[in-house]
Amino acid sequence: MGYSSETQQRPHALLFAYPLQGHVIPTVHLAINLASRGFTVTFVNTHSIHHQTSKASTSHDFFAALRQKGLDIRYTTISDGLPLQHDRSLNHDQFMESLFHVFSAHVEELVGKLVKQVVPPLTCLIADTFFVWPSVVAKKFGLPYVSFWTEPALVFSLYYHMHLLKMNGHLASHDKREDFIEYIPGVKAIHPKDMMSYLQDKDTSTVVHRIISKAFNDVRAADFVLCNTVQDLEPHTIAALQAQTRFYAIGPIFPLGFTKSTVPTSLWSESDCTHWLHSKPHASVLYISFGSYAHIAKQHLAEIAHGILLSKVNFVWVIRPDIVSSEDQHPLPDGFEEAVGERGMIIPWCTQIEVLTHPAIGGFLTHCGWNSILESIWSHIPLLCFPLLTDQFTNRKLVVDDWKIGFNLCDPSGPITRGKVSENVSRLMDGRSSEELKTAIREVKKILEDALTTNGSSEKNMECFINDLKALVYESGGPRA
Repeated sequence: MGYSSETQQRPHALLFAYPLQGHVIPTVHLAINLASRGFTVTFVNTHSIHHQTSKASTSHDFFAALRQKGLDIRYTTISDGLPLQHDRSLNHDQFMESLFHVFSAHVEELVGKLVKQVVPPLTCLIADTFFVWPSVVAKKFGLPYVSFWTEPALVFSLYYHMHLLKMNGHLASHDKREDFIEYIPGVKAIHPKDMMSYLQDKDTSTVVHRIISKAFNDVRAADFVLCNTVQDLEPHTIAALQAQTRFYAIGPIFPLGFTKSTVPTSLWSESDCTHWLHSKPHASVLYISFGSYAHIAKQHLAEIAHGILLSKVNFVWVIRPDIVSSEDQHPLPDGFEEAVGERGMIIPWCTQIEVLTHPAIGGFLTHCGWNSILESIWSHIPLLCFPLLTDQFTNRKLVVDDWKIGFNLCDPSGPITRGKVSENVSRLMDGRSSEELKTAIREVKKILEDALTTNGSSEKNMECFINDLKALVYESGGPRA
């Protein structure tokens, strides 16, 4: 196959998405963003993610529609080291061990093949920060390594400075300190309960802790770090990181026009609830979703369900098939769906952007995943926060304490009770409280909007990154042929 001289000279990014849906989504949109700026992109999913997404969407060539529009996005898949039928949700630690120990061999095999074969030649390797192998693989094949961080800069900074947390007794210490942390560069005093769940754990020997530790050693060798946040949302944290590494805030990374993506990214079949939403009054429906990854205890789910019943609000509730466990197919309390009747709709999954932008939605009960927070801000929807895992506790702090665009479902240090759930759901959906939150959200959304304009910070940062990458590549003699 012949290639034009223009194609042969294009920068070519090899892009690896972390095999969890919350990471795949922004990575897909980063690929589209780069391709729309003249890059060739080879996007790599795992066989498992590809299989689940294909089954949910009945599509196999995810970027075909974009190639027809002239974007050069190629697509391939590799093994994560486990058989396709292995239940990764149920056997989470085995899955993580495979990513830690086995996955890099499949990556090396693929990169070695592409380096010899592809036109245009590879310019750089872009991989999610949580991978443990990118700097080693990039160095082996003479490629610049670009780390892609899909969460806030605050979360990155806390992980990046784990050595300071350990040195000061706030992490991995027998007598773990519980006072405020005031020594992380660019981070205002933060309480340990607002750190990521993995930094609050007493046992730091698990596979996830080992992955985080190795990944954040690896990222120190990255040539560039791209982050799905906005400079003016986290200015001090980002400035401090930029003093230590080439860190570019390029978010929010959304699908074009903030509509349903042309590229399938959902691991489950999406239900269309727009017809039901059309039948409900403006801002009267609570949208409930706890994301694509974390599990919730069955008793907590039951208390939330009873609280929703007591509140009498209309709601759309996403109950994904493994929300409690893939072995528990009926996690909601007996009789709940019958008791709800017409005021509630329970679905296994949906196109979240379509739901959040529907006029009937008035609030979002969320696990505080970063994609969900950014999408909610863009849609002017106030948040009711119930973090479950990882960065969600730190994201909650940004939402509730710093930006004041939502509040907690329950006292973070107290029990989950149906009475408190009902009280706070009603408060969120009450006109006065909702308007106060929406006023604050408008200000935060303006920061996001401004960042994406022609002269906005994220647009400038993206251009700066591309120029810096090209300078680095051509200083070193150009891409490897």
